[in-house]
Amino acid sequence: MATSSLISSGASLFFNKISQKDAGVSPAQVITTSIQQKKILSVMAPQTSERKPSTTGSVKTGMTMTEKIFARASEKSKVSPGENVWVNVDVLMTHDVCGPGAIGVFKKEFGDNAKVWDSEKVVLIPDHYIFTSDERANRNVDILRDFANEQNIKYFYDITDRGNFKANPDYKGVCHIALAQEGHCRPGEVLVGTDSHTCTAGAFGQFATGIGNTDAGFALGTGKLLLKVPPTLRFVLDGEMPDYLLAKDLILQIIGEISVSGATYKAMEFVGSTVESLSMEERMTLCNMVVEAGGKNGIIQADATTFKYLEDKTSVPFEPVYSDTQARYVAEYRIDVTKLEPLVAKPHSPDNRGLARECKDVKLDRVYIGSCTGGKTEDFLAAAKVLLASDDKVKVPTFIVPATQKVWMDLYTVPVPGSGGKTCSQIFERAGCEPPNSPSCGACVGGPLDIYARMNEPQVCLSTTNRNFPGRMGNKEGQIYLASPYTAAASALTGLVTDPREFMH
Repeated sequence: MATSSLISSGASLFFNKISQKDAGVSPAQVITTSIQQKKILSVMAPQTSERKPSTTGSVKTGMTMTEKIFARASEKSKVSPGENVWVNVDVLMTHDVCGPGAIGVFKKEFGDNAKVWDSEKVVLIPDHYIFTSDERANRNVDILRDFANEQNIKYFYDITDRGNFKANPDYKGVCHIALAQEGHCRPGEVLVGTDSHTCTAGAFGQFATGIGNTDAGFALGTGKLLLKVPPTLRFVLDGEMPDYLLAKDLILQIIGEISVSGATYKAMEFVGSTVESLSMEERMTLCNMVVEAGGKNGIIQADATTFKYLEDKTSVPFEPVYSDTQARYVAEYRIDVTKLEPLVAKPHSPDNRGLARECKDVKLDRVYIGSCTGGKTEDFLAAAKVLLASDDKVKVPTFIVPATQKVWMDLYTVPVPGSGGKTCSQIFERAGCEPPNSPSCGACVGGPLDIYARMNEPQVCLSTTNRNFPGRMGNKEGQIYLASPYTAAASALTGLVTDPREFMH
C-alpha cells in the first residue's frame, strides 16, 4: 500500500502507542519502519497544540527582552508577538497635561470614592505648562494636587510657587528625566505614562511606553492593561563613537533610515559595542525618540552602567531580563557608527534626515537647548564643550532650558572637562546665551503664549528637542531643525546650521 493511501485512510493510532523498540526514533523513521513491517503504528504527526513549551534544551523557543517582560508581567511562561495579554503595571506616570483627563476617566468608571490600585506605584509629575499665567494650565496642577491628597499618592512632585521654582523642594521638572533621577525606572519592569516619550525609560532594560487617558484611567483602578505583544526590530550599533557624534545623531540616522512609520507598534532593541559604551543619559536619548519611528518601545539591556546609575536611586529589588540568543526578530539593522556624520532632521518631520554640513546655508533665528531629549546634564556639558572651543559669542538668541531641578543645579556646580573648572552656566554666560531658565518642558510642545522661548513668530529654530512638526514649538509657520547639543552649540555660534567639527579639533 502506498504511503499516500495510508495517510488518506484516516488511521487513528498515535505515536504514544509506539512500542519500546521504536522509542527514540523520529516520526518519519517510525512511519517508514511500520510500512516495511506491514504494521501501521501511525500515519499522522502527533498533535502539538496542547503540548507545553519546553523550558530546557535546544528546542526552547527564544524570547526577546520585551517578550520576556510581557511574559513575566502577564504571569505566562511564554508570549508571542501579536498576542494580547493582560499585564501588571509596575509604575504609572501622568503629568499636568493628561493627568486631569486620566483622573476624570478613573472617577467616571470606578466612582468618585474609588481608590487607585496602589498609591505607591502612581507618580504624578507636573512639568509641561508650569511657568505660565494661563489659568487653565494652573488649574491642571491643582487637579493633580487634589487627587494626590485624596488618594495619598506617595510620589507627587508638586509646585506651588511658580515665581521661584527653587522654593519648591518637591518640584522636579520634565517627567521622563525625573522618573530616572528619582529611581522609578528599573530593569525588567513595566512602566506606562500618559506621554508618548515615556519610552525613554527603555534605556533601563524595562518595557516603557506611552498610553492614552482611557488606558491610564483603567490602570489607575486595576493596575492592569491589555496590551498586544510587539514584534522586535534589532539595531546593532558597533564601532567607537566619533568624538563629534552624540546619541541624538544615532537615533536621527535610524529614523531617517526606517522612516517615521518604520517601527509602527514594534519594539526597537539596541545592542552592540557602541550602545554598551554609552552613558545612561545617552541611552535615554536613544530610546526617547523611538516613538518618532512609530515604535511601541525602545529597550537596551541592563548592564554595569545601568546598575551603577541605580545604586543610589532605588532600594526596590528588580530582576533584569536579557534576550535569548535564539530570539526571533522582524529585522536586524547593522550600523557602523565610525562612518556617520553629524545629522539634522529638517522641517517638518523627524525622518527628513540631512547632513549638518549640507545645510550650512540655512539661516537660523534662534537655538533651543532643552527637553527630555536634549536637556539633561550631559547634553549641556556637550554644548558647553563646543562653546568653550571658540572665543566667539552666539549669533542668535540661544535658550537654555534644563530638564529638571537637579540638572539646573548641575549647570552651576559641575565643572566642564577641559575648562579649568568653569561650569556650564559660566561658559553659556560668556558665550552670550540666555540665562538658564526654570526646569520644565518649556517651548518643546508650544503651549500657552507666555511659555518661555515659545515661537510666537514664524522663525527658523535649531533645537535639541524631538519633534519638528508644524506648530510644534508654537507658530505654525515656524521651521524646526532637530540636532544634537554639539550641532546646536556650533550653529548658535555661526547663526547657520553648522557641523560641530568646525569647532572641535
